[in-house]
Amino acid sequence: MLETLRNAFKIKDIRNRILYTLVMMVVIRLGSQLPLPGVNSEVISNWFASNQGADSLNFFNAITGGSFEQMSVFALNITPYITSSIIMQLLTIAIPKLEEMQKDGEDGRKKIAEITRYVTVALALIQSIAMAIGFGRSGYLDKFDAPHVIMMVTGLTAGSAVLMWIGERITEYGVGNGISIVLVINIISRIPEDLMTLYTQFIANAPNVGNAIIAAAVIIAVILITVVFVIILQDGERRIPVQYSKKIQGRKQVGGQSTHIPLKVNTAGVIPIIFAQSIMQFPVVIATIMGKGNGTGIGSKILHGLSQSYWCDPEQPIYSIGLLVYIVLVIAFAYFYTSITFNPLEVANNMKRQGGFIPGIRPGKPTSDYLTKILNYIVFIGAVGLMIVAVIPIFFNGVFRANVSFGGTSIIIIVGVVIETLKQIESQMLVRYYKGFLND
Repeated sequence: MLETLRNAFKIKDIRNRILYTLVMMVVIRLGSQLPLPGVNSEVISNWFASNQGADSLNFFNAITGGSFEQMSVFALNITPYITSSIIMQLLTIAIPKLEEMQKDGEDGRKKIAEITRYVTVALALIQSIAMAIGFGRSGYLDKFDAPHVIMMVTGLTAGSAVLMWIGERITEYGVGNGISIVLVINIISRIPEDLMTLYTQFIANAPNVGNAIIAAAVIIAVILITVVFVIILQDGERRIPVQYSKKIQGRKQVGGQSTHIPLKVNTAGVIPIIFAQSIMQFPVVIATIMGKGNGTGIGSKILHGLSQSYWCDPEQPIYSIGLLVYIVLVIAFAYFYTSITFNPLEVANNMKRQGGFIPGIRPGKPTSDYLTKILNYIVFIGAVGLMIVAVIPIFFNGVFRANVSFGGTSIIIIVGVVIETLKQIESQMLVRYYKGFLND
């Protein structure tokens, strides 16, 4: 990795792209510190501190880089854009017109991207209105009147739109996927604080030096093992060999080459975990904002079962039923998301039209059935890997009360984005070397 970056800085164009990305990261972090006008940020911080057990709020605060806790202009962060992208991806499968746009080359993708931007602004507007009214009724605004509500709604919506614009500029003029970079820099900004929390809780307050050393070794080992496992999970793939028939065009013989179809083990990425968390935590977030869910009734117990902060607790094992539901949802969404992003029948038909075939498998439906069988097997392995990464922090939180904002989901996002960004830098360097070779 260091060698790749060292070589990249020797090339002026790539060096400028990296520097541009770094400058945009600084802008993002500066914007995360700008207070939202009309909001009593101190009251919001106290409210957030009193709800630290709400893991959904911790995760949302982590992906916003602490902007939500400070209630800055970037409090909504890039989440409306992520949500709108997922919605558009699902609608592309359901609406034939959007599917045609997606297949219509670069022009079609530009139209879909434009629609995604409009949906992002609409979602940011809806979320900011809900937050403004909810916080206003709870007394978290300086004044709960129309001017203050409009000011908060405008600030939150504009902040989300600016982050979307910065992400697109990074994609165009920087390195990596800009939206992913925005998300990762916010998550990384919270890691030092979380590490300090772990240090204070398990090392500084240890009864003796021996226990402190053991605690430090366990923390470092868990983090390293998790990161290595995520790297293996992200890079793992099953390569399906494909052979193309030889054809005679004029006096030349074309085709006959061998290639492969790369099927990633973690085909759906972190999307299944985000989907499952969103479904299970939505009632918890609503109840937390409304000040409900702290009682002893059946409703409160159901909310506790949906909350990750109550899972793997040896004193209250009944709430770990929610963990089983969570596992089922992750596996289900892994299959669902893979099914809408990879169509074995379409791949098989394209191969057949181009004269390609998998050795030992007949073209057409047998190829589709073979790909479906392999894909189902791979998706299950990927989903199990995702669950291992996601459950590790939940286990330590439940058993040892290691309450930190970053967890398996954050590590998957960070590692995935870093790997993809490095691959893009390497590909840009390779293209430049080829250009230099051709020019010579």
